[in-house]
Amino acid sequence: MEPVIIVVGGAGFIGSNFIRTWLQERPGSIVSIDKRTYAAATDNLEELKDGGRHRLVHGDICDRALIGEMLRKYRPGIVVNFAAETHVDRSIHFPQEFIQANVVGAFILLDEARLYWEGLPGASKDGFRFLQVSTDEVYGSLPITEPPCDEHQATAPNSPYAASKAAADQFIRAFHRTYGVPAQIARCSNNYGPYQHPEKLIPLMILSAIREQPLPIYGDGEQIRDWLYVRDHCLALMKIIEAGRPGEVYNISARAERTNLQVVNAMCAMLDGARPRKTGAYADLITHVTDRPAHDRRYALDAGKLTQELGWRATESFESGLEKTVRWYLEHMEWVTAVADGLAYKEWQAVNYAQRRSQ
Repeated sequence: MEPVIIVVGGAGFIGSNFIRTWLQERPGSIVSIDKRTYAAATDNLEELKDGGRHRLVHGDICDRALIGEMLRKYRPGIVVNFAAETHVDRSIHFPQEFIQANVVGAFILLDEARLYWEGLPGASKDGFRFLQVSTDEVYGSLPITEPPCDEHQATAPNSPYAASKAAADQFIRAFHRTYGVPAQIARCSNNYGPYQHPEKLIPLMILSAIREQPLPIYGDGEQIRDWLYVRDHCLALMKIIEAGRPGEVYNISARAERTNLQVVNAMCAMLDGARPRKTGAYADLITHVTDRPAHDRRYALDAGKLTQELGWRATESFESGLEKTVRWYLEHMEWVTAVADGLAYKEWQAVNYAQRRSQ
């Protein structure tokens, strides 16, 4: 019998890329459950609708009855949780939404998976895996002089988003220790690539540049992030599911630390070559605006455990991944503009950027 995977949050950026990657690389079928909030788009999975190996179910991770029904109906051997509110700025404005989706939702999914797993027969029970997709932000801000965080680093979240993800991670750990649920946690660095919502840095800057709008950089732009191309992330998650140890945390990083300003300048240079402006360079549009509260200065992860135990290494450098990303967005501007021209996106832009003065 071919394996079945349930992916929660499958219509979002990383979830849809994971589904696409898994179906390209592995047999079996996937059932994805997604609430279809502002950050999800069923168009992300449009090319898979006629393949017969993927089914998208409209549902909320907080709907316990639905989650239990899906588990009993489809009998998965793997459950992967991507479902989350992820934008830090939104978490500052609407923290309760993040607690509901990222903490309560993760608990409901985990608890229903526990009940389902406890009823599985021998081999199926032994082979079952639950993977929680987490973030480097749970570790908090890392001093410039410190080495990248490994899995032993204590969590120290500084935003409502990071706190909600750290709380979910604690439930994963507790359910493994208390009930024996074969659960794993994957903490990744900043993802980028196709189908990322244009509220995030790279797609926001590409869209704004093409529209000849200011490129808003928070503060001095010297905040450092560790960048990971989304397909490399998906391949790492597959390694963890198939060969990682239950109860373990695995960091995923391509060791590509860049400041926000470096990222935007690199993107601008690529756009200058691919679609030059009529006058000037795209970098001329960079505008420094008021920084967000408690903006973490640096994130960086040590993925040595993942490499040593499972043999994973990133295949894309930051430059090669960024080139693919810029090219994808230029070739799919209709997808980007469909999101950016929607009412929800315009309302969010007004909430988040109206209060940010140019510096």
